Amino acid sequence: MYLREQKKLLARLREILRLKFQIELDTIAIEQPPEIRFGEYALPIAFELARRLKKAPRKIAEEIVGELSPLEGFAGFEVAGAGYINAKLDRSLAAQQIASGTEVETPEAALHALVEHTSINPNKAAHVGHLRNAILGDTFVRLLRAAGHKVDVQNYIDNTGVQVADVVVGLMHLEKLSLDGVKALMAELEQRGEKIDYYCWDLYARVSQWYEAEEGEIQTRKQIRLNTLHAIEEGSGETAQIADLISTAILRRHLETMLRLGIEYDLLPRESEILHLHFWNLAFAQLKESGVLYYENAGKNKGCWVMKRAGSAGRTGGDDAENQAGPGEENGPDEDAKVIVRSNGTVTYVGKDIAYHLWKFGLLGRDFAYRKFFEYPSHTCWISAEQGEADHPHFGGAQAIYNVIDSRQADPQANVIEALRGLGYTEQASRYTHFSYEMVALTPRCAEELGYEIPEEDRARPYIEVSGRKGFGVKADDLIDKLVAATRKEVDGRHPELSATEREQIAHEIAVGALRYFMLKYTRNTVIAFDFHEALSFEGETGPYLQYAVVRTRSIFRKAGTTPEQALADFAGVDTSGYLSGEDGDGIWQVWLRAAKTSLLLDQCIATAEPAYLAKHAFQLAQEFSNFYRKHHILTEPDPQRKKFLLATAAVTQRELVRSLAWLGISAPEVM
Repeated sequence: MYLREQKKLLARLREILRLKFQIELDTIAIEQPPEIRFGEYALPIAFELARRLKKAPRKIAEEIVGELSPLEGFAGFEVAGAGYINAKLDRSLAAQQIASGTEVETPEAALHALVEHTSINPNKAAHVGHLRNAILGDTFVRLLRAAGHKVDVQNYIDNTGVQVADVVVGLMHLEKLSLDGVKALMAELEQRGEKIDYYCWDLYARVSQWYEAEEGEIQTRKQIRLNTLHAIEEGSGETAQIADLISTAILRRHLETMLRLGIEYDLLPRESEILHLHFWNLAFAQLKESGVLYYENAGKNKGCWVMKRAGSAGRTGGDDAENQAGPGEENGPDEDAKVIVRSNGTVTYVGKDIAYHLWKFGLLGRDFAYRKFFEYPSHTCWISAEQGEADHPHFGGAQAIYNVIDSRQADPQANVIEALRGLGYTEQASRYTHFSYEMVALTPRCAEELGYEIPEEDRARPYIEVSGRKGFGVKADDLIDKLVAATRKEVDGRHPELSATEREQIAHEIAVGALRYFMLKYTRNTVIAFDFHEALSFEGETGPYLQYAVVRTRSIFRKAGTTPEQALADFAGVDTSGYLSGEDGDGIWQVWLRAAKTSLLLDQCIATAEPAYLAKHAFQLAQEFSNFYRKHHILTEPDPQRKKFLLATAAVTQRELVRSLAWLGISAPEVM
C-alpha cells in the first residue's frame, strides 16, 4: 500500500510540475517526516525548484500544495518549515487497504536475471566466509523472484584451478596415491562416516606447508604444482581423472551443506567445459575484430594481447592491431593495460571470464551440453558437460546478471564490463552488477570456543581473520552443527513435551534463522566478525528475536480462539477513525505503516542490491510490535470493536514479518 500511494503522489506531482511550471524532472526525492504526526511522506521538491523558478521555496511549496488536493487516499497536505511539503494519508482508508492485502505488483518489464553465487573452489569443505556469499546470493534470488522476475541460479565451479591442483598434488605426492588409490580412500572414508571435503581441508593445509618446507625443494615442488595444473587443464591422463573425481565429490558435499540453509541452484557451469569447448576462441575473435584487444610490441607487456583497463584513459588498437607497435607510439605503450593473453599464449582469468559472460548474455554463439547432477525436492540441478542430455532447460541468454563475488575481485569484474562495452554491448554492460561484499572473520571469543588457541595480544582485537590455506577457519557444517546443538539444548528445556523430531526441527529453524540473519543484517561493505552468542541471542537485532515475534503473534491468536485470516476479515467492518488519532493512535499507526512498507523495501533492496535494508525493516517492525504489545492488552480488551482492531494489528504484523523473513530465507517455528 505504502509504495502504491507513493507512486500515486509522485505521478500527481509530476503532472503539476508539467502543467503549472512546464518542468520535467527525471527523479523526485521523497522522504519521511521526522515524526509520524506530521504525515507519511515529505517532499523537498520546492528547494530543488527555487533557483530555477527564482522564488522562495516556501512560496513554491504553497503553490504546489494548492494544486495537490484533493488526491484519493490522502487526508491532506501542508507546508512545513522553509518549504517542505508533508503529505498525510487517510489512515482509516489506508488501514483497510493494508488489511486487505499488500501483494507485490508484477513489474512492467520483468527481467530474465541470472544470479551467480557461492562459487567455492571444489578442493575442501565450505567455510564461514563462503556462507556469506551463498546467503547473500540466495536472498537476492528470493527478492528478485518475489518481485516477479525470472531468475536462474548458477554456481560457478573452478574445477581446473590451482586450488584443485594443490589437493591433487597432496594425494599423488604426499599420500602417494594412484587413481585406484584415491577411489579406495574415498570408499574407506565413506565407510567410516568421514567426509571427503573435511579430509581435503587438512590435506590442502599440509600441501601449502609442503611447498615451502624445504628451501632446496621449493622450485621443484612449485614445478610439480605447475605440471599438475597443466595436466588438469588439458583434461587427459590420470592426474585429470583424479582432479575430476575429487572435485566432483567435494562439489556434491558443498551442495549438501548449502541445502541445510535452504540454498539451491539451477546450474553448475564448470571451468573445464569453458576450456574444452573453446569458449575463449570465439570470444578472442570478437575482441580482436572489435579492437578491444590489441597486440603489444613494446614495454612490460610486450608479446601480450591487452585491453584498456577499466577506469583508465588507455588506448585501443587499430584495424591491424596485431602488426602494430602498440597504439600511441609517440607516448609509448600503455603500461597500465590489462593483460588478457600472456606472451606464452595462456589466457588470464579475466579473458576466460569475458568469454563466460558473453555466454551468460547469449552473445557467444556456443553453448554447453548439460547433464543432471543433483535432485532437490522441487527441481533438478544441472551441470555443464561436453556431452550431455538432449532434454534440458535453457540456460544463458539473460537480460541482467548479478555476480556475488567478494570486493577483492572488483578490478577483474570491472574489466569484464569494460570489454562488453568495447564490444558494443552497452545495454548488457549496464545490467551487469558486481554484487560485492567484505570478508567474514571471527571474534576472538568465537575462535576460542571453536578450539583455536588465541595469543594474548590478539584477544583484544575486534576480529581474527580466517585462512583456509593455513587450515584456520570454521567449516560451514561445523558451524551449523554447533548452532543447532546450542538451540537444541534450549528447545529441549522449554518444550520437553514435544517429540525429539519436532525439537530437532525447531532447533534447526532457529539455528538457520540466526545464521542467515547475522550474515544479512550488515551492509555488504561491512566486515563481519561472527560470534555465536550474538547470533543466537533472543534479544536485540537477531534472527531468533524476529522468529520469536512471529511466535508471540501465533500465541495471541491461539489464546483468542481465532486466526490471523479471520481477524483481518473481522476488521473489514471496524470504524478505525477513533483508534488511529492522537498520541496513542500515532503509536499504533506506526506499526501499520511499517508493515505497509514491506513492498517498498523489496524495491529498494533490488535497486541497491542491498538485502540488509529488508533485514533492518523486519527488525524495526518486530520492535514496534513489541512496544505495541506492551502497551495494549489485546486479549483482555473489553471493547469488542477495539479488540478486533488490536487483533488486526497483530495479524498484519505477523503477515508482513513472515513474508519478510521468507524473503530472507528464514522460517518461523510454531513455538520457541
